[in-house]
Amino acid sequence: METFDVVVVGAGSSGAAVARRLADHDGLRVLLLEAGGPDTNPDIHDPAGVFRLWGGPEDYNYFTVPQRQLGGRRLHWPRGKVLGGSSSLNGMIFVRGAPADYDAWGPGWSYPEVLPYFKRLEDFDRGADDYHGAGGPVRVIADYAPHQVNAAIVAAATELGIPFNADCNAEKQDGVGFCQLTVKHGRRHSTAAAYLRSRRDRPHLEIRTRSRARRLLLRGRRCVGVEYSRDGVLHRVGAAHEVVVSGGTIESPRLLMLSGIGPADALRAHGIAVVEDLPQVGGNLHDHALVPVIVAARRPVPPPMPGLQPMHSQLFWRSRPGLSAPDVQPLFFHVPLYDETMSGPADAFTLMAGIVRPESRGRVELASADPEAPPLIDPAYLEAPADRKCMRAAVELCREIARARALSGWAGKELYPGTTDLSTYIDTSLVTYHHQVGTCAMGAVVDHRLRVRGIDALRVADASVMPAVTSGNTNAPAIMIGERCADLVREEMQ
Repeated sequence: METFDVVVVGAGSSGAAVARRLADHDGLRVLLLEAGGPDTNPDIHDPAGVFRLWGGPEDYNYFTVPQRQLGGRRLHWPRGKVLGGSSSLNGMIFVRGAPADYDAWGPGWSYPEVLPYFKRLEDFDRGADDYHGAGGPVRVIADYAPHQVNAAIVAAATELGIPFNADCNAEKQDGVGFCQLTVKHGRRHSTAAAYLRSRRDRPHLEIRTRSRARRLLLRGRRCVGVEYSRDGVLHRVGAAHEVVVSGGTIESPRLLMLSGIGPADALRAHGIAVVEDLPQVGGNLHDHALVPVIVAARRPVPPPMPGLQPMHSQLFWRSRPGLSAPDVQPLFFHVPLYDETMSGPADAFTLMAGIVRPESRGRVELASADPEAPPLIDPAYLEAPADRKCMRAAVELCREIARARALSGWAGKELYPGTTDLSTYIDTSLVTYHHQVGTCAMGAVVDHRLRVRGIDALRVADASVMPAVTSGNTNAPAIMIGERCADLVREEMQ
């Protein structure tokens, strides 16, 4: 069997970082397996092309099971199936989360301990300081001219007393401002571009696209390799040191369960031999959620700014006292985000109410032992009453911002929710914020060095290991996890 020192499964936000950093280690041979293809679609690289990617060949195109609190709706979850993973499909917003978020992550993961990794990965356009790095692989921009509507929404929020925050990734997250973005020279800067482009032809890193992992190869309680399919043919590859699974919050627990690592009763029900009974594999699933407030414009809205996506302003706010970090993150768009049930003018804009500290928890489960069968995904949106209350507060905040004097030159009639009962509107319009985490959580499925409990030579490194989601977009923390994982692997090889 062909053997590498380390096999990394998944070339997304975390996996690309793990593979690149390990391959930079002298003499270490690394194989990176990616289920999707190369990132050649022009829409990936055009920041304005983000919505055109969803449902296409680079998207896993997941759907949840019917959601009990949302009238039985099944929500679409776009996730990247391409080099760069979801960093090739996302909104390019770079948010670390609040420092307090990391308090729950356990030993080695406090904010002071992860800050050096955030700085190491970053090439910040304002240069290095106490909170930012320069010269790292990931380009992050903050100094750009925003769209007029985005700027007016920020001014409207400050009119309501929300402080302007020029850097939500510095000392304090709270406030309104313009997003930091993973954009370089007007093009998306995914982790494929940041970590993999310069390594394509190097001898220590081999990248195989269209290579879907089907199961982990286990010898007793040691992971020794990966079985994967490529062009309809099954292949096996060995890992002399270890395997790092970076398939993301859906694919990582799915691969573990297909390999006999997970809830014993559920695995046996599918005829899968149990290697390690880990009941929390696939559990603890949670996600940020959004509800749109759409406002008609009084005059024509200018087209998108070159090199920017339509969402590049946001705020962080606390819906109630006593919170350790913001629980609300509205995101602002200078375009209308109508769903299939809505209609309205092209000249309109959207204030997306978002909740970022959800209490609801769901699960990812196998539908069968067939590696090609879509998983059963139940995020249990709004099952916790506190989440519904928080979302109502977020929507009302967005409606209030839309009525502020600073936005009066743009804001006409509120189209949605309009006169619809707010609870009903939330049930029929809530969508994912694309920040699913938790299904291989530290302390339950992996230890604080990301090693899978009960199995040697196997780690998970992606957003699935977060025991609790960060207060904000999850791409930056996922890259940080990959950076830190590489160091953990190297430490144990010395």
